[in-house]
Amino acid sequence: MNNEIQKYDKKYANFVMLLLAMIIVAVMYVEGMLTPSLPSIAKDFHITVDQVSLVLSTYLITGVAASPIMGKLGDIYGKKKMMSIAMIIYAAAVSVTGFSPDFTFMVVSRAVQGIGLTIMPLGMALIREEFPPEMVPKAQSLISGMFGAGFAISLPLGSLISNDFGWRMTYHTAIPFIVALAILTVFAVHESKYRKPNVKVDYIGAVMLGVPLALVVLALSEGSQWGWTSTLFLGMMIVGLFLFIPMLLYERHYHNKKGEAIFDMNLLKKRNVLVSNLTLTIAGLGMYLSMQALSYKFETPSPNGYGLNILDTGLSMVAFAIGMIVFSVITGKVITRVGIKPLGMVGAIISAAGFFLLALSPTYMETLLWEFVIGSGMATMNAALINLLILSVDPREMGLATSMNSTFRYLGSSIGAPIAGAILSLYTITVISPTGTLALPDSTAFHYAFIIGAVTFVFAAIITIFGKEMLGKRATSRSKTEKNREKFPQDMATQPVAEK
Repeated sequence: MNNEIQKYDKKYANFVMLLLAMIIVAVMYVEGMLTPSLPSIAKDFHITVDQVSLVLSTYLITGVAASPIMGKLGDIYGKKKMMSIAMIIYAAAVSVTGFSPDFTFMVVSRAVQGIGLTIMPLGMALIREEFPPEMVPKAQSLISGMFGAGFAISLPLGSLISNDFGWRMTYHTAIPFIVALAILTVFAVHESKYRKPNVKVDYIGAVMLGVPLALVVLALSEGSQWGWTSTLFLGMMIVGLFLFIPMLLYERHYHNKKGEAIFDMNLLKKRNVLVSNLTLTIAGLGMYLSMQALSYKFETPSPNGYGLNILDTGLSMVAFAIGMIVFSVITGKVITRVGIKPLGMVGAIISAAGFFLLALSPTYMETLLWEFVIGSGMATMNAALINLLILSVDPREMGLATSMNSTFRYLGSSIGAPIAGAILSLYTITVISPTGTLALPDSTAFHYAFIIGAVTFVFAAIITIFGKEMLGKRATSRSKTEKNREKFPQDMATQPVAEK
């Protein structure tokens, strides 16, 4: 093991790990900071509540559609190159969004920003290649924790800046950090060791995959505004789902006759790839459903909620972020000894327990405690499952594998948010305010939302059982990728590219 470790630069690995953690926090901050600012954006541009929701959905649509495409291009041309391109485009879009002269310009710039969602999977793929083997689980755990932590931190900080200086300032303050991170990515990160330069890009398959993904995500994102039984929602969902059929048929034909498809069904046939994708999809659904319900509970007046303002609600979400950060670090330190499956199942069960306890209508301080418990469980489970994926895939397919995983995760998230909206609008109580009567969620709505969140993580724990252990004493065998790590330069038709 020592001879293998000496081939890697630990100082460089630590630098890249810190850089990727900062990128994830920055990206999630930029996306989460807008949530409390949506009413202000609608007022500035003189648009409706339905229209302003496009600010969030267009970003998600682009990110979901682009993730597998960028991942495949990373496998072909180099993950560092594609991550650098993504960071440059993202930095440019972030820099101009705060200066948007009208709503159309803002929606377009937000759509371009969606490429930011491709950065995380490309970075995770780079970690697998550039890091000493014993550092990979630690790094993946930390990056997974930053995903949730960045989102939770964005709410209080975004609320504070938006309340005092306006929503445009939230973007202006992020510009120097995003630009600096883009520059570091371009000039300080090494290129991928393993590429497939002779493989053709499946452009037709990319379009055939991106279109139905975009339609489904848009329908799910806007369903609560359009109406779940409206012609627009049902029509878009039916068309989107139907278009997956010719896409799958074409991709199967492309893989068998022409080369490597943009949506690799053979990759999904691998047990650990399927388990990690299904589990993180379910977890994404449960997380976004329950966290949206929790934010409403903080702002709903007593006795059904706690009657907090936007800023205090954001501050109340910090407990979740702390749990994510602390246990992502802990998981990274113990996962090689304990194993992936035990930690994945324990993390899912802890989150399920936290959501169940939230459903029992606890006090405000108890809510903060259970929120911390949920964040802890999510960090543990996410870190375990992403390692299950990373350690089970050939390095030459790492970009596509991590990007497909992100696509599944984002789909789960896009489903969870509208489900929460439907539940919170189904069980309401009428409240008389100075501005008129308001229909607010009642205790039944919150109870069901948190119970559903608990159930999703119970399912995640069950699915994890079917994975094949890759670390710890219970590992049945080393992964094929790990066995052949030193043989790649001689055995692969595609030779590794020398580092800078």
